[in-house]
Amino acid sequence: QLQEELATKQGFKRTLNWIQLLAVGLGTIIGAGIFVLSGQAAAKYSGPSIIISFVITGVIALLSSLSFSELGTMMPSSGSVYIYVYVEYLAWFIGWNSVILYLFSVLTVVVAWSKHVVLFIDIVSDYNVTSMIIESPVAWNEDTERFFITGQVINLPAIAITIVITILLISGIRQTATVNSVLVVIKIIIILIFIFTCCNYVNRNNYYPFFSLNNGSSSGHGVAGMLQACTYVFVAYVGFDSISTVAQEAKSPETSLPIAIIGSTIISLLLYVGICTVMVGLVPCNLLDRDSPLAEAIKTTPYGLWLSIIMNLGAIASYTTVALMGMLSQTRIFYAMANDGLLPPIFAKIHPQRATPWLSILIIGAFCAIFSGICPVDILDETTCISALITYIFVHITVIVMRYIHRDIPRLFEVPLGSWFILTIGSLLCILLIKDIPSVAGYRFLVWTGLGQIIYFSYGFWHSKQRKLRKITSIATALELLPTVANVTEQYTQNGLESESANGNTESAV
Repeated sequence: QLQEELATKQGFKRTLNWIQLLAVGLGTIIGAGIFVLSGQAAAKYSGPSIIISFVITGVIALLSSLSFSELGTMMPSSGSVYIYVYVEYLAWFIGWNSVILYLFSVLTVVVAWSKHVVLFIDIVSDYNVTSMIIESPVAWNEDTERFFITGQVINLPAIAITIVITILLISGIRQTATVNSVLVVIKIIIILIFIFTCCNYVNRNNYYPFFSLNNGSSSGHGVAGMLQACTYVFVAYVGFDSISTVAQEAKSPETSLPIAIIGSTIISLLLYVGICTVMVGLVPCNLLDRDSPLAEAIKTTPYGLWLSIIMNLGAIASYTTVALMGMLSQTRIFYAMANDGLLPPIFAKIHPQRATPWLSILIIGAFCAIFSGICPVDILDETTCISALITYIFVHITVIVMRYIHRDIPRLFEVPLGSWFILTIGSLLCILLIKDIPSVAGYRFLVWTGLGQIIYFSYGFWHSKQRKLRKITSIATALELLPTVANVTEQYTQNGLESESANGNTESAV
């Protein structure tokens, strides 16, 4: 049914080639995970073994990318996982929690973008921008786990970049992909500059002990700390799945999707391992618990000022692409949900010339601008990790189910090593990562899920096109059965009357 709909329904234009799709994945993946979380995880949990943490999480992400590739080639639709798992209630659960995965990540990223822009201005011009217009009026204290008033007014740079991204997304997918590709090339070049200019100043003594000494707790350092760092940095790989959200706009999705999804994951893995290896070799890991750990590492090299400026530009480019692709992905999933009736039809309205869901983009852009400007959105990072891991588990399970209930559908790409081995291993590894996520993040996820249930049973349940179709089908089936039932009843009645007549004649004869 989905393949027939994709072949006949007019909406998005297939304009993206595999290179642009690869850039979509890299644009979403490479961001705060490497520029911030890598150093913080090394300082708090793993020490130099953060390198191993990134390898392990990279392998887990790679296994998930294989499942995304198989389903994407079968169902190249803009809904991504929402479409893949389409049993209505589960689909709503996935679609609703994609807001955490994409939309909330946009909020956190544009706030980080604002901080780096201010830092860049400070480094280049030594001009101290007033905090009144670069911080939200409310913030979150991690120690007391309470909100507090900052005394500031608004985060103006975050609002500004959100407006620019919104306008770019409305302008068209071709323009969006071009800007994203340019920024992706810039940030990859800057990462390579860091790796190759700083590797000569690595102090090998900083790698020892490779597994930091355990402080006596199971969640401390050592191997346990390295494993806990895996959960902390897994969000660095979240984003390859965004490629599947634009599958309906891809040329030759049967071949370009697997190349882009798997390729972006592998490239990110190699870059992450390279940058972590150099970073922890430049300075002791306890010095990396900063908002800009790479800037701290650069201080040990003779390239201090100019390399710091370049790395700051790389961070700004990275955050820009993450926000751009995150908002792009969210609008495509909302389009699929609205197309099925689970969201209001305004989210599925396509601009006749631009071929973009422009009203959805405007609504999401306004939401992001308001909340990033006045709310403490940085509390959502670990909640994003839960949403991603649950989504990946559903994808692995869906591949297994599809192997059995739709064996005859052609698959140009299949997850190797049988029908269940890699898929089961991938699911179990995702579950293990979820186990180590802090409970407070789990509570936030449950609250968000509960809010989703209210919206679903208030609107989606009653407007679902699939539910209405099933109802119409059942009524039609019942109507078709009515003549048959009438004939059977009439025949039964006639047989009964003939039998009674025969019995009456027999009694008369007697």
